[in-house]
Amino acid sequence: MSKVHWKGSALLAPVPPALVSCGTMDAPNILTVAWTGIACTHPAMTYISVRPNRHSFGILQRTEEFVINLPTSAMAKTVDLCGMKTGARMDKAKHCHLTLLPGDTVAAPVIAECPVSLECHVVQQLPLGSHTMFLAEITGVQVEERFVDSKGKLNLQQAGLLAYAHGEYFAIGRKCGEFGFSVRKKGKH
Repeated sequence: MSKVHWKGSALLAPVPPALVSCGTMDAPNILTVAWTGIACTHPAMTYISVRPNRHSFGILQRTEEFVINLPTSAMAKTVDLCGMKTGARMDKAKHCHLTLLPGDTVAAPVIAECPVSLECHVVQQLPLGSHTMFLAEITGVQVEERFVDSKGKLNLQQAGLLAYAHGEYFAIGRKCGEFGFSVRKKGKH
């Protein structure tokens, strides 16, 4: 198999194009962030990386709280708009007809239309160059009830989550395995 060598760049994909809500219920803002992920399991830690010239940057620095809301593929146009327009000139929640709910552990609002929302408290800000990383502890998770089965298992494959890869949005496809399936003994479920 032949590969072409390119200089180092941000080519990790797909990533979740998260709708990040910050501020408060009285003064909310929403931005789209593709630079996010899980940093640690115990304690549950995540991050978002934001350009200092973004309207939300000052809000994030001041409040040190945010919510990562995972959108569905049906929300692709909303996700794109929230990344293209500034909250300094537009109430994105109102413009996109998004329902904001209070967080349980943070003052930042939760977006009701997103099936999963991770409430986060910033523990460290790391200036990295073009972006500053806001490293945060996940202090609460809100999940849409219809994706939790009778045994309490989360079934997000039914949520139709959105993915982002190199300037394009994609609907996440079918399930093709689960954690540990490659080493599970036959007959064990």
